[in-house]
Amino acid sequence: MAITAAMVKELREMSGAGMMDCKKALTKTEGDMEKAMDFLRENGMAKAQKKADRVAAEGLCEGIVAEDGKSAAVVEVNSETDFVAKNEKFQTFVHAVAEQALTTGAADLDAFMAEPWKADASKSVSEILVEQVAVISENLKIRRFAQMKEENGFIQAYTHAGGKIVVLVDVETDVCNEAIAEMAKNVAMQAAAMRPKYNSRAEVSQEYLEKEKEILLAAARNEKPNANDKILNGMVMGRINKELAEICLQDQVYVKAEDGKQTVAKYIAEVAKQNNAKINVKGFIRFETGEGIEKKKEDFAAEVAAQM
Repeated sequence: MAITAAMVKELREMSGAGMMDCKKALTKTEGDMEKAMDFLRENGMAKAQKKADRVAAEGLCEGIVAEDGKSAAVVEVNSETDFVAKNEKFQTFVHAVAEQALTTGAADLDAFMAEPWKADASKSVSEILVEQVAVISENLKIRRFAQMKEENGFIQAYTHAGGKIVVLVDVETDVCNEAIAEMAKNVAMQAAAMRPKYNSRAEVSQEYLEKEKEILLAAARNEKPNANDKILNGMVMGRINKELAEICLQDQVYVKAEDGKQTVAKYIAEVAKQNNAKINVKGFIRFETGEGIEKKKEDFAAEVAAQM
């Protein structure tokens, strides 16, 4: 298979590796992008930056919690420009979408868009969106929504940077007071700042772990070709544990820890003990505006030149 410049560019953006390394990886894997990414990781050529982590789309996320604190919802609504995201009409619309999501029975986005609009049942959510596009004069998109419920505790919401990031945290507890609410807010802020993928190690699939072990073992063998299996396996497990401590919320080092060592799980346990409470942070939802969407790059000079 012929390796094109576009393929090399795409892999380079995904991996952060050098151009020649990307070309070599694609050649070795016959143009298979996923296998080429694994090859780069195995040979220590890939960097931490991933294309999917780059945030580029405009708009807002909003989280809303019911008065009793037992249910909550979060939505993301995209706009073409940041200017519109700061517009009061757009912000009012996003809030209305969040209120719709709080009580919706829709199982997916298609069903959500088709259901009657809460404030005007004669129109669907989709029709209201079309009206807003006409009013705001910019293409808008309701990208996603999620709900969270907790009967034996409460939901904590945290909004960062005016709606660029929203986190919901599910707290199961037999005591609800200001100290525990503050703990929940701190955990939500941790999730906003540190971008965990999972709440705890229990959520990480065995399939994911096995694939990581396979890749890390190949990388370890390349680093130390003369090492025995015991040493190699020790290297792999050390790296797996380090990775889990970064991607699992409760395994992360708590950002406000005075000693720089206390994990989020230990912080939660400490607050539980101080308040004679049983606390279980069951999960979180984190929305970041434009997450995984690559924004179209505008070349205004080229555009003007073309029009001239």
